[in-house]
Amino acid sequence: MPKILIIDDEAKIRDLVKVYLVKEGFEVQELSDGNEAVNLIKAEHYDLVLLDLMLPGVDGLTICKEIRKFSQVPVIILTARGDEIDRVIGLEVGADDYIVKPFSPREMVARVKAVLRRMAPGTVNLPQPERLLTFPDLEINPESRVVVVKGQEISLTPREFDLLLFLASFPGRAFSREQLLTNVWGYDYFGDLRTVDTHINRLRDKLSVNGARQPIATVWGVGYKFEVPK
Repeated sequence: MPKILIIDDEAKIRDLVKVYLVKEGFEVQELSDGNEAVNLIKAEHYDLVLLDLMLPGVDGLTICKEIRKFSQVPVIILTARGDEIDRVIGLEVGADDYIVKPFSPREMVARVKAVLRRMAPGTVNLPQPERLLTFPDLEINPESRVVVVKGQEISLTPREFDLLLFLASFPGRAFSREQLLTNVWGYDYFGDLRTVDTHINRLRDKLSVNGARQPIATVWGVGYKFEVPK
């Protein structure tokens, strides 16, 4: 039974989310503020975290940053409709998806299931090479989901890894943002095209350690491609 942690200071939101998730067979635990969140996630196993950005005590963005220092547990952020900049920052610090309040409980459940499906072994809709992908300055291991840049292992979120693996599996081929959303996020993703740009920017930053050559190129008017550095 997948275990989900809800971190939200609004009791009505927590109750509504819990009712729908429990009905779908999930185990649910709740927190009303961010002060205990990081320690709790370190101490217990969760399959997914639903994280409100506006929390008393430690805010959601800070919690997400701290989580990514030690865990790749999927994080879906909950945010108010007008806070676009917070949604973007949330994705930049490692969140996997976001849901805008007020939201449909059915949409919330669909997003939770979609993220969990993508994280489940053998269910990601991506090519899975049998061997290590090796390029100048870069190694990608599909089985262990480890990425090494110039001898240094880098930490990627599950979505960042899937995006890199997909692009690197088709070196030289350009993909539009729509194609990347379809193949990496899945048909049931509810976000917008800017999500792709945000994740690409994060990937580029992480792949540039130690002066490594940047393999992800922008194809103007189309999208992005993986170029094998010469």
